[in-house]
Amino acid sequence: MTTDVVEFFENLEVPEGYKAELLRGEIVMMAAPDLVHIDIVEAVLDQFPRRDWRRLQTVAVAILQETSEPLPDLVLVERGVGPREGQLMPSKVISMVVEVVSKTSIERDYVVKRSIYAAGGVPVYLIIDPIMGHCVLLTEPTGAGEEADYQVQRVTKFGDPVPLRMLEIQLDTTEFGTYKGVKPHHRP
Repeated sequence: MTTDVVEFFENLEVPEGYKAELLRGEIVMMAAPDLVHIDIVEAVLDQFPRRDWRRLQTVAVAILQETSEPLPDLVLVERGVGPREGQLMPSKVISMVVEVVSKTSIERDYVVKRSIYAAGGVPVYLIIDPIMGHCVLLTEPTGAGEEADYQVQRVTKFGDPVPLRMLEIQLDTTEFGTYKGVKPHHRP
């Protein structure tokens, strides 16, 4: 059955203005992000020099033993590492994934993808939350399947730098905007 879902997903024609991802056997479609979201991704991307990093915005993550092909907002891979063709980047070669929370992705970004990326061994997962005005840095993945998680979590308010020691970068968050008129949630 999982092979059928993956095959169906990989042949799915997604309407213009939408993106789709496969999360533990469930196909999730989302509308294109708004400008706050897009500007945040651009601000992060600009802080990782192209000479050192592959800054990929439209590549899905391939995770062994998962029926998942998440499509993060940004995937960072060291320059010269990983495949040069195809639509999937193996999780084992990824240095960091970034998800910018949208009004409809709170549960997926904080719970489902957290577990999926940890199960895939992605060393750094950065959740940027324009609803709450903070970043959640997750490191040291452990475990498998739905029980996988990150051992270390650090929350940083927008305006303060996020220390990405393992990538040798201090992420400047002063340009990160917030969504107006969106009800706060209760995730960290």
